[in-house]
Amino acid sequence: MAGERPIKFRLLELFSDEKEHWNNEIVTQMQKEYNMNSNFGRDSLNFDILELASGGMLKSVESKVDEDGIYKKGFLLHKYVITDFGKVRASDACLEYV
Repeated sequence: MAGERPIKFRLLELFSDEKEHWNNEIVTQMQKEYNMNSNFGRDSLNFDILELASGGMLKSVESKVDEDGIYKKGFLLHKYVITDFGKVRASDACLEYV
């Protein structure tokens, strides 16, 4: 079950489809799976994505300011894709690719 997997492993699993994903869409999905529905949970999950990106496992391919407040008004939204290094790390964690 996804909610039992360590959060960063699940994040890598979601990005392992090799498609581009906006951080707010991934965070919303993760909040449901891990029952983290508070603003703190939202921001913690977003920080986990940032850590994966700063570690070279995800790469930002587009960004925009959340003008409409769909996630957090005035917040910078990023679209990420998994990197080759991220694929290796996901594989090392025994995650299956879609």
